[in-house]
Amino acid sequence: MLLTRNTERAATRPSTSPYDAEMPLDLDLRPSSQPVPAAERAAALADPGFGRYFTDHMATARWTFDDGWHDAAVHPLEPFTLHPAAAVLHYGQEIFEGLKAYRHADGSVWLFRPDQNARRFARSAQRLALPVLDEDDFVAAVEAVVRADAAWVPDAPDGQETSLYLRPFMIATEAFLGVRPAHEATFGVVASPAGAYFSGGVHGVNLWVTDRYVRASRGGTGDAKTGGNYAASLAAQAEARDRGCDQVLYLDGEEHAWLEEAGTMNVFLVTADGELLTPALGSILEGVTRDSLLELAPDLGLTPVERRVGLAELRERLADGSVTEVFAAGTAAVITPVVGIRGEDGTGAGYEQQVGDGTPGATSLRLRSTLLDLQYGRTPDLRGWLRRVV
Repeated sequence: MLLTRNTERAATRPSTSPYDAEMPLDLDLRPSSQPVPAAERAAALADPGFGRYFTDHMATARWTFDDGWHDAAVHPLEPFTLHPAAAVLHYGQEIFEGLKAYRHADGSVWLFRPDQNARRFARSAQRLALPVLDEDDFVAAVEAVVRADAAWVPDAPDGQETSLYLRPFMIATEAFLGVRPAHEATFGVVASPAGAYFSGGVHGVNLWVTDRYVRASRGGTGDAKTGGNYAASLAAQAEARDRGCDQVLYLDGEEHAWLEEAGTMNVFLVTADGELLTPALGSILEGVTRDSLLELAPDLGLTPVERRVGLAELRERLADGSVTEVFAAGTAAVITPVVGIRGEDGTGAGYEQQVGDGTPGATSLRLRSTLLDLQYGRTPDLRGWLRRVV
């Protein structure tokens, strides 16, 4: 069944408890008195990698059951002090987001669709029984960190894909060992300069179709961005590497027959008749990149389709050539072409199938460059997705 594009998903439920109460944040700016020296920062920006270096500042705000949100500030990056009984350490009550700030050719700095990250953060908070942060406050905190550390946003000359990666998060901090929603929480934003995901050009990956692990089940936390989902994926990723693959392709948790995600990314298929096909939402994460590609698809002559996609269908259509390309999509890599899949059938026998001619597909690369050109200001933003910060 063809599902229509749904761009009006509910952001927050009606405020019925202190966990849902929205209280505007008043961010206090306290600049660092000991920023990283300019030469040291320049060395980090020259080869940032991913998640290796962090900027001078962070944003934080505290929430308590009685007082709501308070003590909001942008201040020097510093460690947290947690009680050993903090709920996040024992019950994993935690959520996070990931987005980037991009420097354009004129030196200005922009965010890409931060409202979508804010909305998803609110949904994740509801699912993990954490307090909901007002979406405007989420965006304001992210912007404040970018403005405080604008010098850390790398230049992106000659089509390079350097950026400032932003990690908003929320953890339950109450010292209490009972199993209930915590009465104290901390929201934070840290930032880290990021280099290109692919060094030396985009290359394709092979996926291992696991029949041992699942990432989510109906009613679980698969559509929330919470750390437990990622911790549970590490064993599956190791299984894929042991079998000579780069990443894992998950199937659904009930029938083990329907495509879900590729590692931590959404899955897409390009068909010979011009469809851009991706698994429907439910137990998978509603990716900002996923949604953006579906909206951009008609501009490139593609028909966006969201529906259940079976592994059997994928294998059959790879064999007859009616699926010409497969790729995974997410914030870090934008688009990662898939050049092959491997797995085991019900008898324990192995199989291996090539995608297309075994190289990154032309449509996948065109979608990738279209989105990157928009994010870096190389093409006009006709949808109002970019938000200028500096």
